[in-house]
Amino acid sequence: MTTDTATVEAPTEPLGRRFSALLGSTTAANLADGVVQAAAPLYALTLTRSPGQIALLTAAAWLPWLVLGAGAGVLVDRTDRRRMQAIALGARVALLTVAAVLAATGSMSMTALVVLLLLYGVTDVLVDLAEAALVPDLVPRSRLAAANGRIIAAQQVAAAFVGAPLAGLLLALGAVWAFGAPALIAAVAALILLLALRGPYRPAPADPADPDPAATATATATATATATATATEERAMERAWRELREGLGALFGHRVLRPLLVSGSISNMCFTAYSTMLVLWVVGPGSRVGLDAGLYPLLTTVTAIGAVAGSVLVEPLTRRLGEIRTLLGGWLVLPLLLLVPVLLPNPWVIGAALGLIGLASTASNVLSQALRQRLIPGRLLGRVGGASRAIGYGLMPLGALLGGVVAETAGLATALVGSAVVALLILAYPLATVRQRDIESA
Repeated sequence: MTTDTATVEAPTEPLGRRFSALLGSTTAANLADGVVQAAAPLYALTLTRSPGQIALLTAAAWLPWLVLGAGAGVLVDRTDRRRMQAIALGARVALLTVAAVLAATGSMSMTALVVLLLLYGVTDVLVDLAEAALVPDLVPRSRLAAANGRIIAAQQVAAAFVGAPLAGLLLALGAVWAFGAPALIAAVAALILLLALRGPYRPAPADPADPDPAATATATATATATATATATEERAMERAWRELREGLGALFGHRVLRPLLVSGSISNMCFTAYSTMLVLWVVGPGSRVGLDAGLYPLLTTVTAIGAVAGSVLVEPLTRRLGEIRTLLGGWLVLPLLLLVPVLLPNPWVIGAALGLIGLASTASNVLSQALRQRLIPGRLLGRVGGASRAIGYGLMPLGALLGGVVAETAGLATALVGSAVVALLILAYPLATVRQRDIESA
């Protein structure tokens, strides 16, 4: 009996031990994130019920992406990506320790909470960009979708499935626990990177004529010992601007990534406006749903369950439907699901809708990330990732503020419905311009 080798599928390449170490650190870091993200707005409700101030809290968390995202991408492409993550996580530990002390002494205010979340957002920019750029160095290109799926699943499980309910428990024990516990967890994430993921992870130069930045700096310092500090700074700035322009050109000049970026960024703005106001729609005696604050994290947990399902299903869905149909299909159903809490303000119905939202958004986000890693050269991933997130995440604080303004002037329901409608309309751009064959020929 003979076997037709043409019909035998190639064995699946393993993701490897180094990826497992990154995944472990990501899981710990996002567990801490989940506690902070769930605890901060709930803790803020003890300080204010103003939609504008709650919106300002969300805006502060996302503002660093707008201000620093593109520049941080250049930094990621110049430095060791593992080391950058570890340093940023260490800074996060320090911030959360300060927050715990303020909460313990009764000194916390909305102003202090906004500033702390703003600085926490800076660490998010560095950690997330370095992590995304590191993935292609750790796994085979054929497994990028699987690797990103596992990372997003770990993020959702840790942040929403475990972190959000844990935040409710920690807040019941005292606000100091809601900030102190994630500080310890973030420290564990940094230690995993330092101890389990060994080796340098500096991006390779474009070609031998464009050497490693650190080596270039050393050689230049030796050869031009008599040059002035001003001239050196000018050359460094020229190089930084050149690298930034290269990343922006690769992103905006790409016929697949450009429409996805524009649509995804405006959708992110809408979803942030929506989620910022949803807590006021659902939680408290003055809300439309009237849910107890301690139960609200359970809705986030349901979203995480859907996200895990989406991360598992993304590979088989992609094989059956193709990357673009799966990605845009997920984006298309999201705005429709956002209408459910407004039309049917029942906790059980809202929970079911949030579960489907988690599934659709995660499957689409996995593919969006994998496409960028697949279509962009590794040496540009930091800059392209920084530029795309600067725009995609940078519009989110604007969305939070707009959601607060609309809710203050026209009501919560108007803010929620308006966010869903705009997110639906913007999908016309990629639906009309992006095809699967564009990816295959890129």
